Amino acid sequence: MKNSTLLSLVAAAVLFTACGEETQKVAAEVNTTKVAEAVKKDTINAVESAKSKITEVAEAAKVEVKEMADIAAEKAEVAKETAASKVAEAAAVVEEKAAAMTASATPEAPAAYAKCTGCHGANGKTKALGKSAIIAGQDKEALITSLKEYKAGTKNVAGMGSLMKGQVATMSDEEIEAVAEYLSQIK
Repeated sequence: MKNSTLLSLVAAAVLFTACGEETQKVAAEVNTTKVAEAVKKDTINAVESAKSKITEVAEAAKVEVKEMADIAAEKAEVAKETAASKVAEAAAVVEEKAAAMTASATPEAPAAYAKCTGCHGANGKTKALGKSAIIAGQDKEALITSLKEYKAGTKNVAGMGSLMKGQVATMSDEEIEAVAEYLSQIK
């Protein structure tokens, strides 16, 4: 029995040795297939992992973009409100200045003042012949008094008495008052 076992072992060793090259070939093919399958499996896992990571990053980017859009919308609303406030303030200032300009606008000159414009200017702010005072903005009563004195020939400032007497000689008391009223309102 010992011999038969020993003989069986020798026969098996010879068989394995003779078949060893073929067995190694088959084993190499089996190993190559296993390696290829393992690589394929690892590649599929890596692709799936990458897809998952890309999805996570895309979702995080979407959330961040939405947050940024919300912040931008809030800032735009604040800017819109600020601009509306500034426009309202500017409109109020313009309205105020327009009202002030309207209030301080030169009133319409009476027809009797037409002959005065040659020396005193359209608004009474010119020194007549470089000699007289500016008559715009003077007191109404003082202007009436001066014009009546020139008309009567009793006033002669800077040698202008005779010239002024000729200018106001045909003016009625109502025209003198209208001219004085007009000049007193000019600022």
